[in-house]
Amino acid sequence: MAAEPAVGFVATGLATLWSAPFNDDVVSQLLLGERVLVEEVRPDGWARVVAVEQPAARLDPRGYPGWLPATQLAYGSSPEPSHVVDAVTTALRDRPGGQVVLPGVVLGTRLASAGDPVDGCQPVHVPGQDRPLWAPPGSVAPLPASATAVDVLALARRLRAAAYLWGGMSGQGIDCSGLVHLAWRRFGVCLPRDASDQAHATEPVPPGAEQPGDLHFFARPGRPVHHVGFVADQGHLLHACYQQRHVVEEPMPPERAATLVATHRVVSGPR
Repeated sequence: MAAEPAVGFVATGLATLWSAPFNDDVVSQLLLGERVLVEEVRPDGWARVVAVEQPAARLDPRGYPGWLPATQLAYGSSPEPSHVVDAVTTALRDRPGGQVVLPGVVLGTRLASAGDPVDGCQPVHVPGQDRPLWAPPGSVAPLPASATAVDVLALARRLRAAAYLWGGMSGQGIDCSGLVHLAWRRFGVCLPRDASDQAHATEPVPPGAEQPGDLHFFARPGRPVHHVGFVADQGHLLHACYQQRHVVEEPMPPERAATLVATHRVVSGPR
């Protein structure tokens, strides 16, 4: 009988998930504290993992599979998250106003409180760290109990002008489905990572009934969904655009309208 995979946690601000060791095929990115199943650690330092917080039904029913350097993982227990990073990016310090220990902690990262704030700084537990680290004032917020699509759309708008990056999941670089996944993740809703899976996990909206914050899905004839974006105000589309190489809000382009196949709504999701 095969051994059960070990449970690990991402111990760096943002970890890149690759399709195979030593190649340049990025499939996704993992945020600090994300839980993974560690299926293999090779002698050359690469770990094969399944990212359970990024559903990917077509690839693995447990989550998104891929490879990352084993040095980016920590083991042991992890407290239940209570806070989420609300800044596009921040750095965690050894004490309030102290030295940076962990830079590049990004929007949507969920962290567990390690006590009461001091001078507006929040202490948090971090995988791989023996002592709590401190988030600067205004950089984290309590996890919300609920959110509306309008809340999520407003959050996604904060990432306008972020660079387009295939597999990216932060303000440092993001792709179309990463934008949708991350914006909902900020509010505690776990949508799938890829656009085609997001289409299956959301509810169709009748033509003409779409509202800001709904999702437009795009596909070529006879092909799976390949692109997703937010319904914005006045018929605009907010999306991470490969052609323009950044996140943009714009009137629906004719070439997009020609491949628009469905509009869906996020009804609920696991917290």
